[in-house]
Amino acid sequence: MKTAIIGTEAFAIHSDSRRNLFLFTILTFLLICFFIVDLFSGSVSITISDIFKSVFSYTGDNLDTIILKFRIPRTLTAVIVGVALSLSGLQMQTIFRNPIAGPYVLGISSGASLGVAIVILGFSSSLVPGNLHTLGNWILVAASWTGAGAVTILIMLISSKVKDIMTILILGLMLASGISAIVSIMQYFSNETLLKAYVIWTLGSIGNLSGSQLQVLLMSVSAGILMSIFAAKMLNALLLGENYAASIGLNVRFSRVIIFTSTSILAGSVTAFCGPIGFIGIAVPHIARIIFRTADHRILIPGCIFTGSIIMLVSDIISQVPGSDNILPVNSVTSLIGIPVVIWVIISNRKDRGLF
Repeated sequence: MKTAIIGTEAFAIHSDSRRNLFLFTILTFLLICFFIVDLFSGSVSITISDIFKSVFSYTGDNLDTIILKFRIPRTLTAVIVGVALSLSGLQMQTIFRNPIAGPYVLGISSGASLGVAIVILGFSSSLVPGNLHTLGNWILVAASWTGAGAVTILIMLISSKVKDIMTILILGLMLASGISAIVSIMQYFSNETLLKAYVIWTLGSIGNLSGSQLQVLLMSVSAGILMSIFAAKMLNALLLGENYAASIGLNVRFSRVIIFTSTSILAGSVTAFCGPIGFIGIAVPHIARIIFRTADHRILIPGCIFTGSIIMLVSDIISQVPGSDNILPVNSVTSLIGIPVVIWVIISNRKDRGLF
Protein backbone atom coordinates (compact mmCIF):
# COMPACT_ATOMS: atom_id res chain seq x y z
CA MET A 1 0.00 0.00 0.00
CA LYS A 2 2.83 2.38 0.95
CA THR A 3 4.53 1.67 -2.35
CA ALA A 4 1.34 2.50 -4.22
CA ILE A 5 0.91 5.79 -2.36
CA ILE A 6 4.50 6.80 -2.99
CA GLY A 7 4.11 5.92 -6.64
CA THR A 8 0.96 8.05 -6.91
CA GLU A 9 2.67 11.03 -5.26
CA ALA A 10 5.66 10.69 -7.57
CA PHE A 11 3.35 10.62 -10.60
CA ALA A 12 1.54 13.75 -9.34
CA ILE A 13 4.83 15.60 -8.87
CA HIS A 14 5.98 14.51 -12.31
CA SER A 15 2.67 15.66 -13.85
CA ASP A 16 2.92 19.03 -12.11
CA SER A 17 6.47 19.44 -13.37
CA ARG A 18 5.43 18.75 -16.94
CA ARG A 19 2.48 21.14 -16.61
CA ASN A 20 4.66 23.90 -15.17
CA LEU A 21 7.23 23.40 -17.91
CA PHE A 22 4.49 23.71 -20.52
CA LEU A 23 3.12 26.87 -18.87
CA PHE A 24 6.54 28.49 -18.64
CA THR A 25 7.12 27.67 -22.32
CA ILE A 26 3.85 29.39 -23.25
CA LEU A 27 4.67 32.41 -21.07
CA THR A 28 8.13 32.67 -22.62
CA PHE A 29 6.60 32.67 -26.09
CA LEU A 30 4.06 35.34 -25.09
CA LEU A 31 6.79 37.45 -23.48
CA ILE A 32 8.86 37.41 -26.66
CA CYS A 33 5.83 38.22 -28.82
CA PHE A 34 4.66 41.17 -26.72
CA PHE A 35 8.24 42.42 -26.36
CA ILE A 36 8.50 42.59 -30.15
CA VAL A 37 5.05 44.18 -30.52
CA ASP A 38 5.95 46.81 -27.92
CA LEU A 39 9.13 47.66 -29.84
CA PHE A 40 7.02 48.43 -32.89
CA SER A 41 4.39 50.40 -30.95
CA GLY A 42 4.50 54.16 -31.42
CA SER A 43 3.67 56.98 -33.77
CA VAL A 44 6.69 56.26 -36.01
CA SER A 45 6.58 53.03 -38.00
CA ILE A 46 9.70 50.88 -37.90
CA THR A 47 10.62 47.47 -39.30
CA ILE A 48 12.73 44.58 -38.07
CA SER A 49 15.49 45.57 -40.48
CA ASP A 50 15.46 49.08 -38.99
CA ILE A 51 16.07 47.63 -35.55
CA PHE A 52 18.96 45.46 -36.73
CA LYS A 53 20.51 48.36 -38.61
CA SER A 54 20.29 50.63 -35.57
CA VAL A 55 21.77 48.03 -33.23
CA PHE A 56 24.59 46.76 -35.44
CA SER A 57 25.34 49.72 -37.74
CA TYR A 58 24.50 52.90 -35.83
CA THR A 59 24.52 56.00 -38.05
CA GLY A 60 23.01 58.57 -35.68
CA ASP A 61 19.98 59.44 -37.80
CA ASN A 62 16.52 60.09 -36.35
CA LEU A 63 15.39 56.49 -36.72
CA ASP A 64 18.41 55.24 -34.77
CA THR A 65 17.65 57.74 -32.02
CA ILE A 66 14.02 56.62 -31.82
CA ILE A 67 14.96 52.94 -31.62
CA LEU A 68 18.00 53.09 -29.32
CA LYS A 69 17.01 55.94 -27.01
CA PHE A 70 13.25 55.46 -26.82
CA ARG A 71 11.82 52.17 -28.08
CA ILE A 72 14.33 49.68 -26.66
CA PRO A 73 14.75 51.45 -23.26
CA ARG A 74 10.97 51.82 -22.95
CA THR A 75 10.35 48.14 -23.65
CA LEU A 76 13.10 47.00 -21.28
CA THR A 77 11.72 49.34 -18.61
CA ALA A 78 8.25 47.80 -19.01
CA VAL A 79 9.70 44.35 -18.34
CA ILE A 80 11.69 45.54 -15.31
CA VAL A 81 8.71 47.39 -13.84
CA GLY A 82 6.41 44.40 -14.29
CA VAL A 83 8.87 42.08 -12.56
CA ALA A 84 9.61 44.44 -9.67
CA LEU A 85 6.01 45.33 -8.80
CA SER A 86 4.77 41.76 -9.16
CA LEU A 87 7.41 40.33 -6.83
CA SER A 88 6.94 43.07 -4.25
CA GLY A 89 3.18 42.41 -4.25
CA LEU A 90 3.68 38.65 -3.94
CA GLN A 91 5.94 39.07 -0.93
CA MET A 92 3.57 41.51 0.77
CA GLN A 93 0.56 39.24 0.26
CA THR A 94 2.44 36.34 1.81
CA ILE A 95 4.02 38.04 4.80
CA PHE A 96 0.86 39.97 5.70
CA ARG A 97 -1.33 36.98 4.75
CA ASN A 98 -3.56 39.48 2.99
CA PRO A 99 -4.90 38.74 -0.54
CA ILE A 100 -5.18 42.42 -1.45
CA ALA A 101 -1.89 43.56 0.01
CA GLY A 102 0.47 45.31 -2.37
CA PRO A 103 2.92 48.20 -2.52
CA TYR A 104 0.24 50.57 -3.84
CA VAL A 105 -2.61 49.65 -1.48
CA LEU A 106 -0.56 49.34 1.73
CA GLY A 107 1.02 52.75 1.20
CA ILE A 108 4.51 51.49 0.36
CA SER A 109 4.48 53.24 -3.01
CA SER A 110 3.19 56.36 -1.24
CA GLY A 111 6.16 56.18 1.12
CA ALA A 112 8.49 55.92 -1.86
CA SER A 113 6.69 58.89 -3.42
CA LEU A 114 7.26 60.89 -0.22
CA GLY A 115 10.98 60.18 -0.45
CA VAL A 116 10.99 61.39 -4.05
CA ALA A 117 8.89 64.44 -3.13
CA ILE A 118 11.36 65.44 -0.42
CA VAL A 119 14.20 65.29 -2.95
CA ILE A 120 12.41 67.08 -5.80
CA LEU A 121 10.25 69.58 -3.92
CA GLY A 122 12.75 70.15 -1.16
CA PHE A 123 15.82 70.69 -3.29
CA SER A 124 15.63 71.36 -7.01
CA SER A 125 13.74 70.46 -10.16
CA SER A 126 17.10 69.40 -11.58
CA LEU A 127 16.68 66.27 -9.44
CA VAL A 128 13.58 65.16 -11.34
CA PRO A 129 14.29 61.79 -13.07
CA GLY A 130 14.54 63.28 -16.56
CA ASN A 131 17.43 65.57 -15.59
CA LEU A 132 19.49 63.25 -13.43
CA HIS A 133 22.96 61.84 -13.92
CA THR A 134 24.66 58.94 -12.12
CA LEU A 135 24.99 60.38 -8.59
CA GLY A 136 21.60 62.07 -8.76
CA ASN A 137 20.00 58.79 -9.85
CA TRP A 138 21.32 57.04 -6.75
CA ILE A 139 20.21 59.93 -4.50
CA LEU A 140 16.68 59.72 -5.85
CA VAL A 141 16.44 55.94 -5.66
CA ALA A 142 17.93 55.88 -2.14
CA ALA A 143 15.33 58.41 -0.98
CA SER A 144 12.61 56.26 -2.55
CA TRP A 145 13.95 53.12 -0.81
CA THR A 146 14.00 54.93 2.51
CA GLY A 147 10.42 56.11 2.19
CA ALA A 148 9.19 52.69 1.09
CA GLY A 149 11.13 50.93 3.85
CA ALA A 150 9.83 53.26 6.56
CA VAL A 151 6.20 52.63 5.58
CA THR A 152 6.81 48.87 5.31
CA ILE A 153 8.23 48.73 8.83
CA LEU A 154 5.35 50.84 10.16
CA ILE A 155 2.75 48.57 8.52
CA MET A 156 4.50 45.53 9.96
CA LEU A 157 4.48 47.01 13.46
CA ILE A 158 0.76 47.68 13.09
CA SER A 159 0.09 44.17 11.82
CA SER A 160 1.87 42.69 14.87
CA LYS A 161 -0.76 44.35 17.07
CA VAL A 162 -3.79 44.13 14.76
CA LYS A 163 -4.57 40.72 13.28
CA ASP A 164 -7.68 41.55 11.26
CA ILE A 165 -6.87 41.64 7.54
CA MET A 166 -9.38 44.33 6.58
CA THR A 167 -8.31 46.55 9.48
CA ILE A 168 -4.70 46.42 8.31
CA LEU A 169 -5.84 47.23 4.78
CA ILE A 170 -7.85 50.23 5.98
CA LEU A 171 -4.95 51.46 8.09
CA GLY A 172 -2.67 51.12 5.06
CA LEU A 173 -5.05 53.20 2.99
CA MET A 174 -5.27 55.80 5.76
CA LEU A 175 -1.49 55.91 5.97
CA ALA A 176 -1.28 56.42 2.21
CA SER A 177 -3.83 59.25 2.49
CA GLY A 178 -1.82 60.84 5.30
CA ILE A 179 1.34 60.71 3.20
CA SER A 180 -0.54 62.23 0.27
CA ALA A 181 -1.65 65.06 2.56
CA ILE A 182 1.97 65.73 3.55
CA VAL A 183 3.01 65.78 -0.10
CA SER A 184 0.12 68.14 -0.91
CA ILE A 185 1.33 70.56 1.77
CA MET A 186 4.84 70.38 0.29
CA GLN A 187 3.38 71.10 -3.14
CA TYR A 188 1.44 74.07 -1.80
CA PHE A 189 4.62 75.73 -0.52
CA SER A 190 6.74 74.81 -3.56
CA ASN A 191 7.51 77.19 -6.40
CA GLU A 192 6.01 76.73 -9.84
CA THR A 193 9.05 75.05 -11.40
CA LEU A 194 9.38 72.41 -8.66
CA LEU A 195 5.64 71.79 -8.62
CA LYS A 196 5.52 71.23 -12.38
CA ALA A 197 8.45 68.81 -12.22
CA TYR A 198 6.79 66.78 -9.46
CA VAL A 199 3.34 66.70 -11.09
CA ILE A 200 4.83 65.39 -14.34
CA TRP A 201 6.62 62.69 -12.37
CA THR A 202 3.39 61.61 -10.62
CA LEU A 203 1.70 60.81 -13.94
CA GLY A 204 3.89 57.74 -14.25
CA SER A 205 5.96 56.98 -17.32
CA ILE A 206 8.23 54.20 -18.50
CA GLY A 207 9.32 55.89 -21.72
CA ASN A 208 11.52 58.72 -20.46
CA LEU A 209 14.43 56.90 -18.85
CA SER A 210 17.95 57.65 -20.02
CA GLY A 211 20.62 54.99 -20.36
CA SER A 212 22.14 55.78 -16.96
CA GLN A 213 18.74 55.72 -15.26
CA LEU A 214 17.86 52.40 -16.87
CA GLN A 215 21.20 51.03 -15.68
CA VAL A 216 20.53 52.08 -12.06
CA LEU A 217 16.99 50.68 -12.25
CA LEU A 218 18.24 47.36 -13.65
CA MET A 219 20.95 47.02 -11.00
CA SER A 220 18.54 47.86 -8.18
CA VAL A 221 15.75 45.56 -9.34
CA SER A 222 18.25 42.72 -9.99
CA ALA A 223 19.34 42.94 -6.35
CA GLY A 224 15.71 42.83 -5.25
CA ILE A 225 15.00 39.81 -7.48
CA LEU A 226 17.97 37.88 -6.08
CA MET A 227 16.76 38.58 -2.54
CA SER A 228 13.25 37.41 -3.51
CA ILE A 229 14.62 34.15 -4.91
CA PHE A 230 16.72 33.67 -1.77
CA ALA A 231 13.57 34.22 0.34
CA ALA A 232 11.42 31.65 -1.53
CA LYS A 233 11.67 28.97 1.17
CA MET A 234 11.13 31.60 3.87
CA LEU A 235 7.94 32.74 2.15
CA ASN A 236 6.72 29.14 1.91
CA ALA A 237 7.24 28.70 5.65
CA LEU A 238 5.49 31.99 6.45
CA LEU A 239 2.38 30.93 4.51
CA LEU A 240 1.12 29.10 7.59
CA GLY A 241 2.00 31.87 10.01
CA GLU A 242 5.05 33.09 11.88
CA ASN A 243 4.52 30.72 14.82
CA TYR A 244 4.61 27.71 12.53
CA ALA A 245 7.64 29.10 10.69
CA ALA A 246 9.49 29.57 13.97
CA SER A 247 8.54 26.04 15.10
CA ILE A 248 10.31 24.53 12.09
CA GLY A 249 13.47 26.52 12.76
CA LEU A 250 13.02 29.61 10.57
CA ASN A 251 14.62 32.81 11.84
CA VAL A 252 11.52 34.97 11.48
CA ARG A 253 13.27 38.27 12.25
CA PHE A 254 15.97 37.65 9.65
CA SER A 255 13.32 36.60 7.13
CA ARG A 256 11.40 39.82 7.72
CA VAL A 257 14.53 41.89 7.13
CA ILE A 258 15.27 40.11 3.84
CA ILE A 259 11.67 40.33 2.57
CA PHE A 260 11.14 43.95 3.65
CA THR A 261 14.46 45.02 2.14
CA SER A 262 13.66 43.25 -1.12
CA THR A 263 10.18 44.82 -1.27
CA SER A 264 11.50 48.31 -0.50
CA ILE A 265 14.15 48.02 -3.20
CA LEU A 266 11.77 46.65 -5.82
CA ALA A 267 8.88 49.06 -5.21
CA GLY A 268 11.11 52.03 -4.38
CA SER A 269 13.27 51.71 -7.49
CA VAL A 270 10.28 51.62 -9.82
CA THR A 271 8.58 54.53 -8.06
CA ALA A 272 11.74 56.64 -8.16
CA PHE A 273 12.10 56.56 -11.95
CA CYS A 274 8.64 55.70 -13.27
CA GLY A 275 6.32 57.30 -10.75
CA PRO A 276 3.57 55.51 -8.83
CA ILE A 277 2.21 52.64 -10.93
CA GLY A 278 -0.73 50.96 -9.27
CA PHE A 279 -2.45 47.57 -9.13
CA ILE A 280 0.23 45.49 -10.87
CA GLY A 281 1.56 44.40 -7.48
CA ILE A 282 -1.89 43.26 -6.36
CA ALA A 283 -3.24 41.67 -9.52
CA VAL A 284 -0.28 39.73 -10.95
CA PRO A 285 0.33 37.40 -7.96
CA HIS A 286 -3.31 36.28 -8.11
CA ILE A 287 -3.09 35.73 -11.85
CA ALA A 288 0.07 33.66 -11.33
CA ARG A 289 -1.67 31.56 -8.67
CA ILE A 290 -4.57 30.92 -11.02
CA ILE A 291 -2.24 29.93 -13.88
CA PHE A 292 0.02 27.61 -11.87
CA ARG A 293 -2.52 26.44 -9.26
CA THR A 294 0.05 26.49 -6.48
CA ALA A 295 1.14 28.45 -3.43
CA ASP A 296 4.77 27.29 -3.75
CA HIS A 297 6.93 30.39 -4.09
CA ARG A 298 9.58 28.43 -5.94
CA ILE A 299 7.03 28.37 -8.77
CA LEU A 300 5.21 31.63 -8.05
CA ILE A 301 8.33 33.81 -8.09
CA PRO A 302 9.34 32.91 -11.68
CA GLY A 303 5.63 32.82 -12.55
CA CYS A 304 5.22 36.42 -11.37
CA ILE A 305 8.38 37.42 -13.24
CA PHE A 306 6.93 36.19 -16.54
CA THR A 307 3.32 37.20 -15.92
CA GLY A 308 4.20 40.65 -14.61
CA SER A 309 6.47 41.32 -17.58
CA ILE A 310 3.76 40.31 -20.05
CA ILE A 311 1.01 42.36 -18.40
CA MET A 312 3.23 45.44 -18.18
CA LEU A 313 4.19 45.09 -21.86
CA VAL A 314 0.50 44.82 -22.77
CA SER A 315 -0.22 47.92 -20.66
CA ASP A 316 2.52 49.84 -22.44
CA ILE A 317 1.21 48.76 -25.86
CA ILE A 318 -2.28 49.94 -24.92
CA SER A 319 -0.92 53.23 -23.55
CA GLN A 320 0.62 53.95 -26.96
CA VAL A 321 -2.95 54.00 -28.38
CA PRO A 322 -2.23 52.01 -31.57
CA GLY A 323 -3.15 53.99 -34.67
CA SER A 324 -2.88 57.31 -32.86
CA ASP A 325 -0.20 59.84 -31.94
CA ASN A 326 -1.55 60.12 -28.39
CA ILE A 327 0.09 58.48 -25.36
CA LEU A 328 -1.86 57.63 -22.22
CA PRO A 329 -0.33 57.59 -18.72
CA VAL A 330 0.63 53.97 -18.17
CA ASN A 331 -0.68 54.21 -14.60
CA SER A 332 -4.20 54.67 -15.98
CA VAL A 333 -3.92 51.51 -18.08
CA THR A 334 -2.55 49.36 -15.25
CA SER A 335 -5.38 50.57 -13.02
CA LEU A 336 -7.99 49.52 -15.58
CA ILE A 337 -6.37 46.10 -15.82
CA GLY A 338 -5.79 45.61 -12.10
CA ILE A 339 -9.01 46.97 -10.59
CA PRO A 340 -11.26 44.15 -11.92
CA VAL A 341 -8.87 41.59 -10.40
CA VAL A 342 -8.95 43.35 -7.03
CA ILE A 343 -12.75 43.53 -7.10
CA TRP A 344 -12.94 39.84 -7.96
CA VAL A 345 -10.60 38.96 -5.07
CA ILE A 346 -12.69 40.97 -2.60
CA ILE A 347 -16.14 39.68 -3.57
CA SER A 348 -15.33 36.08 -4.38
CA ASN A 349 -15.60 33.42 -1.68
CA ARG A 350 -12.53 31.40 -2.62
CA LYS A 351 -11.91 28.04 -1.05
CA ASP A 352 -8.14 28.69 -0.94
CA ARG A 353 -8.52 31.76 1.28
CA GLY A 354 -6.46 29.92 3.88
CA LEU A 355 -3.38 30.51 1.74
CA PHE A 356 -3.31 34.01 3.19
